[in-house]
Amino acid sequence: MAATYEDRYWTSSDGLTLHYRNYPGPEGTAKLPVLCMHGLTRNARDFGALAEALCTTRRVIVTEMRGRGMSDYAPDSDTYSPLTYVQDVEKLLAEQGIERFAVVGTSMGGLMTMLMAAAKPGRMSAVVMNDVGPEVQTAGLARISGYVGQGRSYPTWVHAARGLAEAHGAAFPKFDLDQWLEMAKRTMVVSQNGRIVFDYDMAIAEPFAKPGNAAPPNLWLAFEALRDVPMLLVRGGLSDLLSPDTVKQMGMRNPKMRTVTVPDVGHAPTLDEPEVREAILALLDGAE
Repeated sequence: MAATYEDRYWTSSDGLTLHYRNYPGPEGTAKLPVLCMHGLTRNARDFGALAEALCTTRRVIVTEMRGRGMSDYAPDSDTYSPLTYVQDVEKLLAEQGIERFAVVGTSMGGLMTMLMAAAKPGRMSAVVMNDVGPEVQTAGLARISGYVGQGRSYPTWVHAARGLAEAHGAAFPKFDLDQWLEMAKRTMVVSQNGRIVFDYDMAIAEPFAKPGNAAPPNLWLAFEALRDVPMLLVRGGLSDLLSPDTVKQMGMRNPKMRTVTVPDVGHAPTLDEPEVREAILALLDGAE
């Protein structure tokens, strides 16, 4: 079966070669493209199933931020920050001539979405925010700090899956071994020595640990730029990063926001859940 996407690359302002998956969609489609942006330690594979569903009607671009997946690792770890990632993505959008688009942002990708909206309001037709908001809970940030950059490796995929289950079982208490294996193959690769390792530069942990880098301060002002944008907020029912109070405040500030809470899931939902997939498709179809 032929691949539905092409591996493409662009160059950052500081000379890094960055990777994205381009799902062209149907020839001649008038529907706006969708930009998908992943979380801190993730990569383009996170959106594999979602992009396959969306590209039946529209173009989908799935970026891999510097230091992840097939994108170059940065020689200066200080550039592993949301503001730099936004600059990288803006350069790609400019090169592609994309002026209006929808966005799906998971965790860090959602923070980037708000920063992009604040810098250039009015160009996003619809936004999916996956388990993130203008305020993030310190408990969730502390948990992430506890595992990011640890550099663990495993001899087999089953060992890797069990390692993920041990580390993240509280967030996905109903996952079975097959689901943990799928998660392992989303987040890890086979290294040159045959060990299975996480598919990101361990140096991303260095700036994450500095104050203000994990989540830029005062993002409520940035969120205001999305006030009238049709929005779907996806929250894990067990999330330790996005509180119910923040969800309530977001809804008050954006009357066009709908919330889907995924039960028995923490940070972050996969976006492959049936109720989430249905809501994403409905949002995009209604926001052209």
